Amino acid sequence: MPGHAVGAVTGDAPSRPATVVVVGGGIAGLSAAWALTSAEPGIAVTVVESGDRLGGKVRTGEIGGRAVDLGPDAFLARRPEAVTLCHELGLGDELVAPGDRRAYVWARGQLRALPAGLALGVPTHLGPLARSGILSPVGVGRVAVDLLGRPRRAGRDADASADRAVGDITRRRLGRQVTERLVDPLVGGIHAGDTATLSAAAVYPALLEAAARGGSLMRALRASSAPPAAGASPGGARPGDGRDAPVFLTLRGGMSQLVERLVTALQARQVAFRTGAGADRLERLEPPAAGGSTPAPVGARGRWAVHTATGVLTADAVVVATPAWAAADLLAAVDAGVAAVLADIEYADVTLVTMRFPDAAVERVLDGTGFLVPAAGGGRLVTACTWLTSKWPELRRPGDVLLRASVGRAGDGRAALLSDDDLVAGVLAELRPILGLREAPTATVVTRWARSFPQYAVGHLERVASLEAAATRLPALAMAGAALHGVGIPACIGSGRRAADAVRRALALTGAATAHRAQ
Repeated sequence: MPGHAVGAVTGDAPSRPATVVVVGGGIAGLSAAWALTSAEPGIAVTVVESGDRLGGKVRTGEIGGRAVDLGPDAFLARRPEAVTLCHELGLGDELVAPGDRRAYVWARGQLRALPAGLALGVPTHLGPLARSGILSPVGVGRVAVDLLGRPRRAGRDADASADRAVGDITRRRLGRQVTERLVDPLVGGIHAGDTATLSAAAVYPALLEAAARGGSLMRALRASSAPPAAGASPGGARPGDGRDAPVFLTLRGGMSQLVERLVTALQARQVAFRTGAGADRLERLEPPAAGGSTPAPVGARGRWAVHTATGVLTADAVVVATPAWAAADLLAAVDAGVAAVLADIEYADVTLVTMRFPDAAVERVLDGTGFLVPAAGGGRLVTACTWLTSKWPELRRPGDVLLRASVGRAGDGRAALLSDDDLVAGVLAELRPILGLREAPTATVVTRWARSFPQYAVGHLERVASLEAAATRLPALAMAGAALHGVGIPACIGSGRRAADAVRRALALTGAATAHRAQ
């Protein structure tokens, strides 16, 4: 995307604005740049991105003459960050909701509709769950025990407020079947992870709070209207309280509309973009030597050197908005402890296979947004299948349907070992008996997202808190991105805004941001 490049700042005028380099041109980094340039005093911002495009995992492609998202195709509507940004950019009228909320799970040999009353896979009412057929009678009976509201006991059965794995809570309180057939596909699907290791405090704090109360877990969640912190359930299934407001929203024409409009607005604010020139490392610069009575100009106060493939940028502050493993490399020479914590955050690969079929090629009626596939039992490649032309009415055309299969999760790297052709063949082999596919697709698009989903292991929030505390000891440096407080688009936007606020405070303390932004 176009933009002029800004090099090391060496101006000698006291009125020159403070400079910030944002490393990472995904939605978190772009949001940081937006927040940094949204108010006085002015700040000159350069965004550095290693890839040849901006937007990170937000990418829209084309299949069958239609714009189709090849990354996230929606965001959680009840978190304000993405909706607010869309309105700030004049995109409010382009927001659309899914055409259906019904979703399914593959359980006991067939597709079964997700029952009403689920809170991110955790049932809050026994009746709809029992009627769904997802659990065996034994599994339903195990869930019913929760309604007896046994008091919390001391010892290993106690549900203390300390962080625990999501699956540990639900397995103990509601049984193996609920965990494997509902909670893991929903919560695990959001994060491409395993609920046996995912932190409840990070991905589902309402569950941790409900478990800590003792008594019935289902009743406690039923009474809670707090949405989960870190994402949104896939396929359009309702994660929360059943209100009529849309759970998800997208943009007409694809989510890349958000990136394109944001970049255009940032260019109007004189933000510079350097794509194809990723940062290799950060270097802390010493302040200029004291001497004389004239204050050093802002440009001489550069505290950071950002080493890139095309040169060195100096800046008063830096926002690191990259994946954790890339941030670890950047910060290794600055703070080895912070880098080590970042390097320990594991990531999962996810691959999306988008396909176009003639209407007659799909026997099953696609009466919903799609279905989820539990990890337990069967060792299937496919983790979910979205019925795009049912989920998004604007994609519908006479004579065809669009499907999108998701492949990959933590601990399953098989997709990386398969060619695109072999991967498509494997996906079709699994979908054929489920959907009654009679023909091969007329078009396919394979999109591979390597190391794309950070895994929030138990204790994640404590690790993030230590990282953010350490960052405050590094002058005018802040971090943002999916590795911190959430993988969804709203969470990433929020992390960018928080990083911008932290940088602004740091610059105000040093007196670096004293001049208004050049118009």
